[in-house]
Amino acid sequence: MERHHEKYQRLIDYCKTAPPTPTAVAHPCDESSLRGAVEAAQMGLIAPILVGPGERIVALAAQSGIDIAPYPIVDAPFSHAAAAAAVQLVREGNAQALMKGSLHTDELMSAVVSREHGLRTARRVSHCFVMDVPGHPDALIITDAAVNIAPSLDEKIDILQNAIDLGHALKFEQVRVAILSAMETVNPKVPSTIEAAALCKMVDRHQITGALVDGPLALDNAIDLEAARIKKIDSPVAGRANVLMVPDLEAGNMLAKSLSFLAGADAAGVVLGARVPIILTSRADSVMTRLASCAVAVLVARARAQTTKVVG
Repeated sequence: MERHHEKYQRLIDYCKTAPPTPTAVAHPCDESSLRGAVEAAQMGLIAPILVGPGERIVALAAQSGIDIAPYPIVDAPFSHAAAAAAVQLVREGNAQALMKGSLHTDELMSAVVSREHGLRTARRVSHCFVMDVPGHPDALIITDAAVNIAPSLDEKIDILQNAIDLGHALKFEQVRVAILSAMETVNPKVPSTIEAAALCKMVDRHQITGALVDGPLALDNAIDLEAARIKKIDSPVAGRANVLMVPDLEAGNMLAKSLSFLAGADAAGVVLGARVPIILTSRADSVMTRLASCAVAVLVARARAQTTKVVG
């Protein structure tokens, strides 16, 4: 049996080789979100800036036995204001990542996608889970299971490119994307198979770059070589995919939760496509999952910084 969390531990250990990433933590006003930010800081992953009602954060830290003395606090009276202030820290260049505290995801994301004061880029914002699945040799990226409900083909272009870029940030030796559907053949009656085929042709035309991409593929022949062999699928991706692109949020959510609750997998998460990576954690997340989410964001932030230097 493999050591549990081995893949996450590799990510965390790799992140410790460079200085911590300045991270604006929006409204860390419950114990789990505050403790998660501080634990990530103590591991050397992030340098948190705590954004929210100062007196409440200090009182919570004292009540919970969390030492926040080393970390600056930016006072913001309520959750919406904390989201806006955290985004402003990024816009001013004082933070290279954003982390969700105890506010609702919609509150944070509305500040992120604000046209006037947000963190928009030319890319569509999308979410990736980085799954640590027991028995599976490598980390597995699943997109998009949290942000885009029923993405159009145009939106899937950005979702796919965001996931490919994440694979490179995570130092995958080769990014291999399976565009999932219920079947591995193109069927005019199943729109997701048509869109999968169109995305693959865009890869052929270099409209999407950086990965081997194939689809439509069913889940079994995307990740299991024997299933691909039985179906006689000749593809460098089939049976070896390390990125799974789902047709919509419902499919992605069910896939990720099935892996978590039936296969014992952990699901670190990050939002991509904004100026900086956004760490979305849940109160139900384990300590290791929270740390892994921070590590993923740190690697994305570093990759963006290196790209900026090259372009500059």
